[in-house]
Amino acid sequence: MRLLEKELSDVLTRLQKRKPLVHNMTNEVVTNFTANGLYAIGASPVMSSAAEEVAEMAKIADALVLNIGTLNAGLVEAMILAGQSANEHGVPVMFDPVAVGATKFRTETARRILSEVNVSLVRGNASEIANLIGEAREIKGVDAVESESQDNVPLAVRAANALGTVVAITGRVDVITDGSACRIISGGDALMTQVTGTGCLLTSVLGAFAAVEKDLMLAGTAGLAFYGTAAARAAERTASLGPGSFQTAFLDELAKLHPHSLKGYAAVREIETASAGGRP
Repeated sequence: MRLLEKELSDVLTRLQKRKPLVHNMTNEVVTNFTANGLYAIGASPVMSSAAEEVAEMAKIADALVLNIGTLNAGLVEAMILAGQSANEHGVPVMFDPVAVGATKFRTETARRILSEVNVSLVRGNASEIANLIGEAREIKGVDAVESESQDNVPLAVRAANALGTVVAITGRVDVITDGSACRIISGGDALMTQVTGTGCLLTSVLGAFAAVEKDLMLAGTAGLAFYGTAAARAAERTASLGPGSFQTAFLDELAKLHPHSLKGYAAVREIETASAGGRP
């Protein structure tokens, strides 16, 4: 972990120095929180979803985030335009398939985006990722319905191989894989589930890390580890106060992240994908 920890810290240092421009096409519920979270971690957010400008905006961005939390037909077309422009100009694309499986429109939209845009990384909870690859699981609103003992590693590996992209499944522990390499990241806090938009912000934060690191497994691992660290530190500060105080403290802790923040808060473990259901 020591060598990897230095690599992860180096990515954060580059992010904070470069302040990458992250183009967010995200849902209207989380726009403000997402922008503030990106500012806090050291990135520069832009929120643009007008079809008339998204291709141009994606061209000049350092990363593009597509989030289908609040869908409409016009937004879908704009996302396709932005995604294809990002592909044309070498800009990494993050995709958050919010509540895939809840409705036919939502599921078909997610699969259309994946078929028409070269997505670099997909982040979702276990139910979203399962439904994305045709493994039906129950969705309640935007929340996953999961069992305590569910193992997300084989699912993540299957999804990465099926989609041909890096996949991150987030939950009690996080899993990231490209179908070959696989890592488990522990950290964070249960209070994150009581604040709207922590998952959506995470996808945008992963975009910020991917903007400064071409190795998407390294970028994604760094994003997950530092994000979980900020959440754990915020939870320590607000343990007796509740989710409102936690949200504010979380933004503060994102802003206070530094290269040595991971110590005592995040753990990264490499695992073999062959034994987890991936390709040998």
